[in-house]
Amino acid sequence: MTNSSRYQNMVAQDRFGLLVAARLSDAADELPYEVSERLRAARMRALSQRKVGVRLASSVTRSGAAAALTFDGDHLSWWDRVAAVAPLLALVLGLVTINVIQSDTRASEIAEIDAALLTDDLPPTAYTDPGFTQFVKNRAGQN
Repeated sequence: MTNSSRYQNMVAQDRFGLLVAARLSDAADELPYEVSERLRAARMRALSQRKVGVRLASSVTRSGAAAALTFDGDHLSWWDRVAAVAPLLALVLGLVTINVIQSDTRASEIAEIDAALLTDDLPPTAYTDPGFTQFVKNRAGQN
């Protein structure tokens, strides 16, 4: 059942209730006091059990591919605002954490490479020599 058909159903029920109440009120003057008091108590119980009506949106706000319904007098409480911002804060915190972890990992990898270069038998200038590149290619071809 769609929202509009539910709303129409509730409107029809409300109209029927008003018609029954009007009919009962017309004949209430002729009833004895005890009966009218029981009817009044029954009306009060029925009204207390009545479901809250559906609020209709006052406008639809569109932003790109997303849409949001807005209601007249709809004010967010402090907790609602915190709940709306919390996922964004979690996302930013997660991205910052990932960035810090990746930076630390990259720094440790660079430190390992530097340590290997400095503790190797060859001096670091040997790696920039064009003959060294040819030497490495020849050795790779032999294995």
